[in-house]
Amino acid sequence: MQSFRTEIENPVVEKDIIELADKIAEFNNLQIDEEKFRSLRLARGVYGQRQKGVQMIRIKLPYGKLKSNQLKRIADVSDEYSIGRLHITTRQDIQIHYVDLKRTPQLWAELERDKVTLREACGNTVRNVTASETAGIDVNEPFDVSPYADALFRFFLRNPICQEMGRKFKVSFSATEEDTGLSYMHDLGFIAKIENQVHGFKVMIGGGLGSQPRHADVLYDFLPSDKIIPLMEGVLRIFDRYGERKSRAKARMKFLIKDIGLAAFKQLVKQEQNAIEFKTIKINIDDYQVSIPVDVKEIPKVTVKDKKAFKIWKTTNVIRQKQKDYVAVGIKVLLGDFYTDKARLLADLVEKYAAGEVRLSLRQNILIPFVKESLLEFFYLELEKLGFAEAGYNKAIDITACPGTDTCNLGIASSTGIAEKLERVITAEYPQYLENSDLVIKISGCMNACGQHTMANIGFQGMSVRTPNKLVAPALQVLLGGGNLGNGNGVFADKLVKIPSKRGPEALRRILNDFEENANGRLFIDYYNEKGKKYFYDFLSDLRDVSNLAQEDFIDWGTEEEYIKQIGIGECAGVVIDLIATLFLESHEKIQKAKESFIDDDFSSSIYHAYSSMVNSAKALLLADGIKTNSQAKIISQFDEHFVQTKKIALDTSFSDLIYQINKYNPKYEFSKKYIKDAELFLQQVRDFREKELAITKSVINEF
Repeated sequence: MQSFRTEIENPVVEKDIIELADKIAEFNNLQIDEEKFRSLRLARGVYGQRQKGVQMIRIKLPYGKLKSNQLKRIADVSDEYSIGRLHITTRQDIQIHYVDLKRTPQLWAELERDKVTLREACGNTVRNVTASETAGIDVNEPFDVSPYADALFRFFLRNPICQEMGRKFKVSFSATEEDTGLSYMHDLGFIAKIENQVHGFKVMIGGGLGSQPRHADVLYDFLPSDKIIPLMEGVLRIFDRYGERKSRAKARMKFLIKDIGLAAFKQLVKQEQNAIEFKTIKINIDDYQVSIPVDVKEIPKVTVKDKKAFKIWKTTNVIRQKQKDYVAVGIKVLLGDFYTDKARLLADLVEKYAAGEVRLSLRQNILIPFVKESLLEFFYLELEKLGFAEAGYNKAIDITACPGTDTCNLGIASSTGIAEKLERVITAEYPQYLENSDLVIKISGCMNACGQHTMANIGFQGMSVRTPNKLVAPALQVLLGGGNLGNGNGVFADKLVKIPSKRGPEALRRILNDFEENANGRLFIDYYNEKGKKYFYDFLSDLRDVSNLAQEDFIDWGTEEEYIKQIGIGECAGVVIDLIATLFLESHEKIQKAKESFIDDDFSSSIYHAYSSMVNSAKALLLADGIKTNSQAKIISQFDEHFVQTKKIALDTSFSDLIYQINKYNPKYEFSKKYIKDAELFLQQVRDFREKELAITKSVINEF
């Protein structure tokens, strides 16, 4: 552990990394419960992989901005700890695979040398804050949303209110009304607006994808920018308290909004404002580090030989910026995968000839901002050397796909293999789609929709299909008609037919051929709506037949072996441990954190740590009695019912009144001090009760 101390300047980060190393050791020594270790591990970006004994590491890159030195650092780390491949996700993160769990603390320490974090990249936390990759350069934006996304990311990183929620929480910022941040499918989405010369946002809440996609509701048509952080704090507090925890399938924000209604949710958030220390938080945009383009004094003299290819690339991959004489250059990254040797050369290029940064996009691509127009031929040739000059950035030919069965535990069928095949089909047979930006195709390896297939014009979801003689083959669910309509509005695709995976190209050909014949210049969504779901079902229906599959139909895309339906093995070996004791230990740790925050005059955090300790302590006794729990609010009411009202635990008041002081008093010195003391006394009471119960049980056993 000591080696970390000499390399990391930030003591908070240093403590984080040491804690991860300690918890790995404790888990390996069977000192902490598997579920608790998984929660801590995931919140530090360490995710179990489909392949046994290795981990996927997710690197958190707020709003997809990556400086050249950071890209080089990630490349170095990938070479040292992984296999030299980088994967861009649909949330503007980078993932590296095949990492030894024991080496993850040192890996994290290496990344932090260039201020790159793993913290809260996975797990039941606030995930990476995403944004339009054109933020700050978009010709149509009312203002740059980057400083606001950055401030929100920093405020909630390590914030105690969002460390152990029932499920993950996703936030996006859109630079314009085109809503390229896809606010309608996020837990909380912000679209930049200006009213009466005030910077603010349209706020969307409760959206999501997965097996049950839900369109977000409008929470506010306009909210001033100094209100967005207090609003999100209130939203997270309510989600943490009332969100489902028993069933992961129902634990997202969208289900809470659906169950209690938007009006009731808004009222709870309003009531929670008393517990929030700052009612407004002004975001000082001058504090945000804007990337400055390099002053290129001498334009390298080059000659492009293939003028036609350059012209097509310039049409599809170059975006005009609002800054005069500058453009952004898009790099189409096949399936989001690229390698460290190319990453370093790209970093050198942007450092010397652009603004020393790249942006990662929601479609798994790379955007280079601040390229001088006079440098375009030079950039084209330099990118061509790297294999990064393929035309079709963010166009129909640019298919989004999650890793699927390549590495993901949850993958059911290949998404990357079929994506590569479909891109080849479009390139060879439908070259006119090279410049089409209106047609969006996305693929996911399972229903969780990491490839965002449910919001695509044409979507495919990995599944399996069983033949009449009980053989199992890889399959694809075909979905049509989804899309982004702008300004917080979107449509989710309809599920049409499930077909064997090897028929995916034929399904795409039929859809595109019909679109060519019948769309008459309309957008795909309008064409789909005019024709109707039954129309498409009818002309795809025969592809469903699985009674006559050939041998090749039992081999998934990208593999040579016969398909076996297999949701990947568990992340860790099972352990037997006293979960109740673990919960009590965690309660004690939370009280210690509360005291540390109190000493730092961070009263809001100290109060929330104390609150979490009391919830944990109550949960421990309920579980010990075999009582199932599914939300923090339910734990609180159940504890009153089973322990306080029955006088098993003697409190001066109800447990509800004791713990809900959190939203009745302002987070000040005196209340914080008292609340921490309340949590300490409560933990001692429940521990004493548990020890007495165990002693009684032991004596009864001894009698026999």
